[in-house]
Amino acid sequence: MKKIKFAFYALTLTLAASCMAAGLDEVIEPGTKAEKISAAFKFTEGATVNSHGEIFFTDQPNNAIHRWSAEQGVRLFMQPAGRSNGMCFTKDGSLLACADEAMELWKIAPDGSKTVLLKGYAGKELNGPNDLWPHPEGGCFFTDPFYKRPWWTHKDPPQDTEQVYFLPEGAAQPLRVTEDLKKPNGLVGTADGKTLFVADIGASQTWKYTITPEFKLTNKTLFCEMGSDGMTIDVDGRIYLTGSKGVYVFDHTGAALGVIEIPERWSANVCIGGPDKKTLFVTASTAIYSVPLKVKGTPQGK
Repeated sequence: MKKIKFAFYALTLTLAASCMAAGLDEVIEPGTKAEKISAAFKFTEGATVNSHGEIFFTDQPNNAIHRWSAEQGVRLFMQPAGRSNGMCFTKDGSLLACADEAMELWKIAPDGSKTVLLKGYAGKELNGPNDLWPHPEGGCFFTDPFYKRPWWTHKDPPQDTEQVYFLPEGAAQPLRVTEDLKKPNGLVGTADGKTLFVADIGASQTWKYTITPEFKLTNKTLFCEMGSDGMTIDVDGRIYLTGSKGVYVFDHTGAALGVIEIPERWSANVCIGGPDKKTLFVTASTAIYSVPLKVKGTPQGK
């Protein structure tokens, strides 16, 4: 009887894996492998794309922001870079960065000049802004978990909780828009600005919210039982999460489609860009990878 149960269990796992692999057929060609672009870094993060398909990403331990294009490859954009982590472009072509060296949000112009948008909340420093998503109507949502950094002198989180915030356009203070998350990390919104996905990596869950006209979050709904470091979305509403095996793809309902494997111990962040806007870029440990897709990413900043 035990042998029969074991055989049935093994068959179930095989069928489940087969179904998940088939679920990726609309995303990647069968047999597609990730291509390593470069491994000249200490720890890559913050992958994001501008309107031309050019990729920007961070090497946080080396305090640098790099850029990649099909014509010029990888080259340095900014160093020092405030120990930037998550980043995203706005419609006006500015690069927003979670500069957690001093727990700040930065706005970086194309020439590399910066403006500090935010330094704290309610009279205290932030825990350490980690990832952000600009709303198409202005302002940005960002996560503020606490990960002790070697460049900090403090050991305890400045804030009494780790949550998601919204910084309105031109405002000096953000609005705290969640209260019950454990450790939010990656987040991304839909192109119409109506829905926000937030990965609570501390709870191993990703949530879906409705964004109100006042930029509050309502209708909290469990999207999937998995957290994530970074995340992105394609034009068909599929969500791409990151983790130990690579990039985990879910359809718009939260059903798992499969894993795009990346040969590194950890995949931290992800975006869709390149000249055709149909290439997945993954920051993974000391490297950055690319994977050709069948689908495009959502529109990004200029």
